[in-house]
Amino acid sequence: SEEVFVVKDTFLLAKKAIGGVIEAIDSVINNRVHHSFAIVRPPGHHAMREKGAGLCVFNNIATGILSLREKNFNKKIAIIDIDDHFGDGIAQYFYENPEILYFSVHEFDFIEGDIGFITETGAGAGKGTTISFPIPMNTTDTNFLEFMDILKPILKEFGPDLIIVAVGLDMYFADQIGNCLLTSKSYYDFTKQIKNIAEEVCNGKLVFALEGGYSLIGLPICVSSIIKALLNEKYISHDFEQVDFSKYHSNIELLKIKEALKNILSEWWNCFNNE
Repeated sequence: SEEVFVVKDTFLLAKKAIGGVIEAIDSVINNRVHHSFAIVRPPGHHAMREKGAGLCVFNNIATGILSLREKNFNKKIAIIDIDDHFGDGIAQYFYENPEILYFSVHEFDFIEGDIGFITETGAGAGKGTTISFPIPMNTTDTNFLEFMDILKPILKEFGPDLIIVAVGLDMYFADQIGNCLLTSKSYYDFTKQIKNIAEEVCNGKLVFALEGGYSLIGLPICVSSIIKALLNEKYISHDFEQVDFSKYHSNIELLKIKEALKNILSEWWNCFNNE
């Protein structure tokens, strides 16, 4: 049910996925590495406290953060989710938590319920720390990173001690589930930018954890582009990614979303009060 498929080894594999994310987080927090990337499956960002959902058995990132809390790491954490789909599971875990910022960039495909709208901003003490930036289908490399104009000032104001990226790769143009038109270049460019922000706000403490992404062609090259960005290596897109998406380059809808979101967030974030 809830699009969760189980075989005899699922429980063991799902536990190992959690363990991989916990190890990735611990290695950064304990200064063994500056950055880490947990390349694990099954994904986790749809899994709720009470059930699995959306191909996710357990919530890997949420469990990794709860593990940190058990180790008395009580500092601020920012989660940046760039999966094609809204990470409703992560949002549920931390919807009322002012110490956890959840920023989701996801495709505007609200078919199954009222989730992932710009008006969903958290509750109680956590009001303003859940942020949704929905983007239209057919978003391309040219306009994907518009959301960084919102994310950068918020991260600087929030001042996290750790940034975790829920890195879904299903916005890739050849992905059979998503409807966006990104190439590996977007993931490389995003990683470079978020890495620079992490260096500025949290001494470079940055963890990536794999979420969605189902293209057998796109998944490995997008993962490779992220790793190259983390290692400060140059990256050249593959020839087969040189597809003409110019007719989709309009960012009118994205700009409307960005301005509307700034207006909403100005209630809690000083960085938007003077705009």
